[in-house]
Amino acid sequence: MSISVVVGNPKPRSRTWDAAHRLAEGLGSSAATAIDVVDLGPGLLTWGDPTVDDAVAAVAASDVVVVASPTYKATYTGLLKLFLDRFATGTGLEGVVAVPLQLGGGPGHALSPELHLKPLLVELGATVPAPALYLIDSVPAPDPVEQVWLERWSPVIRAAAGQEVST
Repeated sequence: MSISVVVGNPKPRSRTWDAAHRLAEGLGSSAATAIDVVDLGPGLLTWGDPTVDDAVAAVAASDVVVVASPTYKATYTGLLKLFLDRFATGTGLEGVVAVPLQLGGGPGHALSPELHLKPLLVELGATVPAPALYLIDSVPAPDPVEQVWLERWSPVIRAAAGQEVST
């Protein structure tokens, strides 16, 4: 199963990055394709940038993508939106199982990934078979919420990606 990790945090190699990679490992990936969107730089603002195009193609070719963002103004970052705007509506993530993940400072925005990020991924054609995951960024890793989420939803995500699930 090929897994991509897309992180839309303006800070490189952030806690969001760490959480997304833990989630990918929990889903069964030891070597996920990793895209820290901040590394794409000004190419995000120019159509036809080969580095951005390669990143989009890598994500679209994945079985599973973990899409992660810190919570800014009660939603995902504009940086992540710039990247996701590169995918065609309805078909850009067709055949890809997506896992929306957001980190935030407290429980007040816990519904943000479910209400904002998940519908965007569905709009791009992704299959999102599990609830979005929200983690409080000050909770030491591994967060018990993350562990419970993985135990419950990892088999569903693996099955949706066409992987056999052992019981």
